[in-house]
Amino acid sequence: MGTSDSLPLDDAWPAPGSRLRYTIRLGLWAAEGVTTVRHQETGRELELEASLKPFGTARIFLQLRPWGEETLVVCDEHPLRGLGGTLHNSLSEAVLQLRHRSMLARLATLVERRPDEVSRA
Repeated sequence: MGTSDSLPLDDAWPAPGSRLRYTIRLGLWAAEGVTTVRHQETGRELELEASLKPFGTARIFLQLRPWGEETLVVCDEHPLRGLGGTLHNSLSEAVLQLRHRSMLARLATLVERRPDEVSRA
């Protein structure tokens, strides 16, 4: 499960307070949500609050850390309110970890492209 479409709702994205609309698809099921930037330090941190009805809200924190000649991306996500928080348990945490691995692998593929590959994408 992951986002299939996203669109900034504010010209200032990703400034604090700006929003992004996204669509999540799982098979034939789809739902739209809104994510709001709560904190941002360019090139270092991005903290988001994602809202997807009827599941509630979640805090998503992304941090970039130097790691030798590489960059380590830390992703931390926790439910805040609603059904997601009520049903949060070790099984849902394991599913989140699998989703994060997939998301971070896609991100790595994107950012590791050579400049000539990006222009063809």
